[in-house]
Amino acid sequence: MKIFTVALQKDGKLLAGSYELIEAAKSLGGEIYTAILAEDASSLASELASRGGGNVLVVSHPQLKHYNDDVYVKVLSSLIAKYSPNVVLGPASFYGKALFGRLAAAMDAPMASDVTAISQNGDSLTATRPSYGGSVIAQVANADSSKPFFVTIRMKIYPESKDGAGEVVQESVDEALLTSNMTIKEVKAESAGSVNLTEADVIVSAGRGIKGTENIPMVKDLANVLKGAFGASRAIVDAGWTEYSNQVGQTGKTVNPKLYIAIGISGAIQHLVGMQTSKTIVAVNKDKDAPIFNIATYGIVGDAFEIVPALTEKFKAELS
Repeated sequence: MKIFTVALQKDGKLLAGSYELIEAAKSLGGEIYTAILAEDASSLASELASRGGGNVLVVSHPQLKHYNDDVYVKVLSSLIAKYSPNVVLGPASFYGKALFGRLAAAMDAPMASDVTAISQNGDSLTATRPSYGGSVIAQVANADSSKPFFVTIRMKIYPESKDGAGEVVQESVDEALLTSNMTIKEVKAESAGSVNLTEADVIVSAGRGIKGTENIPMVKDLANVLKGAFGASRAIVDAGWTEYSNQVGQTGKTVNPKLYIAIGISGAIQHLVGMQTSKTIVAVNKDKDAPIFNIATYGIVGDAFEIVPALTEKFKAELS
């Protein structure tokens, strides 16, 4: 079996999920290929090779400095056609989902998105993915093994690959594949020091229970002490208290951190869908009957304006 993973980069740095994909590939056995596209992908390729990326296929070109759907699809389609993998793995991130949907359509191949496990059964590959807000767990198999099975894997499901065999292979592609009618004029970076929600091991999220935008710094202070990311419920995003990029939930981001702390979040299904697979969930709410307590690992019933600052000070003392 040939397993092909797509490592994505931003500003010349590998997405952390790239190493998780390699670990997922290892679990299937077989020959691993890892593609990396960048303005200069050589150093990134060496990192991937040292972490078990197998045959690391490198395409470097100025046109690949920033993510471009059109160019990435054409270049990756060319590599996939050349190496004929059985399965192609990518991250279920914002760019990963957009890219793989186009790739699968371009190659007229099957796809499963936001997968939480992938396994091999004889000649068939089966992907496990939550459906209908996590109330149904679907098993999706590739019916046509003559075509690659495109799969995006939810981040933080697999651990990062730490080591393994790898060899860097420089690839050249037709210049025509690097042209596009789409031009990237500007890329805006997230605020300095912020942690990407989908990559975070710790997330501290706020809900309507914090009462107003003036109290968001209180929640962010706890997130910063824990070196985590700040998240938010849809209610406070809709209220204009924080940016949409912070939203966790069905219409926001799906996250899977080691620790998720929900501050003043009641636990509407829209929010639970996006965070219920977190390893450990701590809920702080003054309403003892709040639905969030039904899925919480630990629950604290009380006033968030007393509990959150106390937790922040305690962690400061313990972690300093």
